[in-house]
Amino acid sequence: MKQALLLLLLLTILVLAASAFPTERRAQPGQEKHASWDDVNVVAHGLLQLGQGLKEHVDKTKAQMRDVNAKLKAFNGTVAELQKRQQEQEEAFKKTRGAEVAERGTVAEEVRAEMEGVKQQSEDINSRMDRLEEKVDQVLVGPKPDSNYSDHSGVPFMQRLLAAQNRRIDELVEKIKQQQSKLEKQSVHLQALQDKFAHKRVKSHRRRDEETALRGEAEHSKDTSDLPRDCHDLFARGQRASGVYTIQPESSEPFNVLCEMTSDAGWTVIQKRRDGSQKFNQLWESYKRGFGSLNGEFWLGLENIRSLSTQGQYVLQVELTDRAGEQQTTRYQFNLDGEDKEFAVHLEQEAPPGAQEDIFTTGASGVSFSTVDRDNDLAADANCAELLSGGWWFSSCGESNLNGRYPRRPSELRKRRHGRQEMFWTRKGQDKSLKTTLLKITPTSRKQ
Repeated sequence: MKQALLLLLLLTILVLAASAFPTERRAQPGQEKHASWDDVNVVAHGLLQLGQGLKEHVDKTKAQMRDVNAKLKAFNGTVAELQKRQQEQEEAFKKTRGAEVAERGTVAEEVRAEMEGVKQQSEDINSRMDRLEEKVDQVLVGPKPDSNYSDHSGVPFMQRLLAAQNRRIDELVEKIKQQQSKLEKQSVHLQALQDKFAHKRVKSHRRRDEETALRGEAEHSKDTSDLPRDCHDLFARGQRASGVYTIQPESSEPFNVLCEMTSDAGWTVIQKRRDGSQKFNQLWESYKRGFGSLNGEFWLGLENIRSLSTQGQYVLQVELTDRAGEQQTTRYQFNLDGEDKEFAVHLEQEAPPGAQEDIFTTGASGVSFSTVDRDNDLAADANCAELLSGGWWFSSCGESNLNGRYPRRPSELRKRRHGRQEMFWTRKGQDKSLKTTLLKITPTSRKQ
């Protein structure tokens, strides 16, 4: 419909242009008519080229507008996710004591006010984009047939209008970038609040337990004495559904774990990665106590893993999937030292040599855990955690790092610079970029 209106507009211009040509030569009517129509054809050809150029420019502008709209939708999705996280934070704050509630309530109010401002700016941008689309549609449809339009006034006006719209689109894109930067800062701020809240909650629990011990009360031990020691203990009691459960290893406080139930055992998952939703470039204290969501990506925590491994002999199963879809599974006899020995890991591969390809090298047995702020690796001239990202049992920055950055398919330049910072393991002399990882343990002697 818009193309038909544009053709009608061009024909109208042709007729007006034909009628406007002067007649200077009266002596030879045939020759005068022939020359005038040649001029008309030249003008018509020029107008057609001008119209085609305007149409292509308008189509390009609409494509840019659709791209901006797509970015706005993604931006709105991020805003909604931040609002959800902020609501969850508010619910957590309500459960703390009075002084802590007042402090966190103030911070939450500031975050809410900033989120409202971001939401209002997003609505303003959407409204401006709607008005921009209306103006472009008006340009495509063109002026009404009875309007006073000529090639000397309309075309420059349309060019100026399109140039103004292009400038406006550039301004909107710049504002979107600024909003994205603000959202990233808010995300960092929320992460800091969550870490602070988790630290205060741990301190509160410890203080409560100390007070209970001083009063000589034994009710807590009675209430938790029936909790399973690990996920296989749940399996032995008849539980066959995988999911999140509360366990209490010997000489440990209760904590939640993700249990994976198979046909013959219950496995306690200690690490899981699948989509890059959780940041694993954490410091020593975070790796010590654990982080992430048991329903998504997480690290169970070195202290929790240590409390499980002290109950007897355990088997560690490592399940990997690389970007090509190839899977690798390896089992080890597993034991973990305490913090006094930097949570050193001791491994012995179950299968005979050659039956499975080693994911942890034999040199990893007895290697201490290392993070960027606690350099315990065996490399004398480098900090492996700083070089490769994350926290891991680094020997000499070599054969594997299952806690590195999640791969995001970067550009070739970025890949050359940061490829080794992604989670990887070395197979047949080549680094394999990983898509999913799963680490889980179960007792060596499994009684059903």
